[in-house]
Amino acid sequence: MSRQLVWLRSDLRIYDNTALAAAAAKGPVVAVFLRSVAQWQAHGHGINKIDFWMRSVTALKEALDGLNIPLLHRDIDSFDDAPAALLDVAREHQIEQLHFNHEYPLNEQRRDAAVLDACKQAGMAAHGYHDAVAFAPGTLLTGKGDYYGVFTPFAKAWHKQITQEQLAIRDTPEAQSPLDILSDPLPALPEFGESAIDGHQWPAGEQAASDRLERFLRFRGRHYNDQRDVPKVRGTSELSPYLALGVMSYRQCMQAVMSENGGHLADGDKGLTTWVSELIWREFYQHVAVGFPQVCRYQPFQSYTQQLVWRDDEEGFQAWCEGRTGYPLVDAAMRQLVTTGWMHNRLRMVTAMFLSKHLLIDWRRGEAFFLRHLVDGEFCANNGGWQWAASTGTDAAPYFRIFNPTTQSSRFDPDGEFIAHWLPELAILPAKARHAPPRDLLTQLDYPAPIVDHKAARQRALDAFKALSN
Repeated sequence: MSRQLVWLRSDLRIYDNTALAAAAAKGPVVAVFLRSVAQWQAHGHGINKIDFWMRSVTALKEALDGLNIPLLHRDIDSFDDAPAALLDVAREHQIEQLHFNHEYPLNEQRRDAAVLDACKQAGMAAHGYHDAVAFAPGTLLTGKGDYYGVFTPFAKAWHKQITQEQLAIRDTPEAQSPLDILSDPLPALPEFGESAIDGHQWPAGEQAASDRLERFLRFRGRHYNDQRDVPKVRGTSELSPYLALGVMSYRQCMQAVMSENGGHLADGDKGLTTWVSELIWREFYQHVAVGFPQVCRYQPFQSYTQQLVWRDDEEGFQAWCEGRTGYPLVDAAMRQLVTTGWMHNRLRMVTAMFLSKHLLIDWRRGEAFFLRHLVDGEFCANNGGWQWAASTGTDAAPYFRIFNPTTQSSRFDPDGEFIAHWLPELAILPAKARHAPPRDLLTQLDYPAPIVDHKAARQRALDAFKALSN
């Protein structure tokens, strides 16, 4: 049987990995990981994501070792170097076929197309698999044959057309006979000029992901609909970093939900079905990246919003980045992000809307800041969320929907516990006063006054959007 090469990227697992299972069915497997730090940085990823990425590769190497599958490592400067690097590995080890799972942002699509073309010219068979989504982009379309631009009809079509085959788990390959190829050592990351967050917050590997999924479904899944917006509690799954790098597959999550929910995904327990909807949002944004490639080119999905004149407010932007806006919920959320590499989902919406609506600062600046700090930084989901908040994207919030940060704080952190944790200077205040500290105490508290008035900022944003010609 001929040797098979599996190119691993954002699918860092041995369980339920379509490309790995397909390769193992054809012959002995050699795996390869191409590290492209400069390209990742050019795409905006920061040290938190890249550190987690490489720790996940290390965990994957240990899992592959248990299957006698060597993991080779190559450093490349950019995606353009991928075809030559893969062909060099194939020639060196007499490998006849390449297998990989597709990725969907535009640069990744072009890289993979170049690899397929190079393999064809070299006479080497290459196979790409749609492992990260249930439906290959372009196969779940509207009645007019277009890509969906609104989530709800996409989700309805997803539920209507999903099959058991699409949700079936791919078996982990059996251990193969050892090859005369040794795994490569994984070199240390280059200096970034800043340190990653404490890795203990986000342990790497499939077992860590599986443990989190089990704990979520056992203790919090059925409360997800009620608790997911409450930042002081661990009401979300906290699986996004593992899903972003494919340390866990969407199928594992769906199968686990069905086991807890009587075999159902769309019906049954409200908490579980709401979480399923969030998983489908992830797939929706990957389809959007393919169907509407302008979003991969720093352009808004809603083309008319390209006319919007954003404010040049460097001082306001820095205050937002550093958690010094004078709006406690916004500031607490931003400090959580910078400290932990993660932010609660409700707070992602609140902070993104504050930057894009209250400060009327270009959403792309906030998108880049999030991506640089998030351990779960993923282009499709991050871009989709930011464009939603800024009312420039698919399924976008109406431009007149502008969250009042103080109201959001009172509603979702009523006792100010989340605020007190991340803004200890406000912990001495009575719970109700933490949402909007009294002006006469700000100097004593060493906390800034609001950098913008909500009512005035809201009107400024409304006027800016109303001036656009749709």
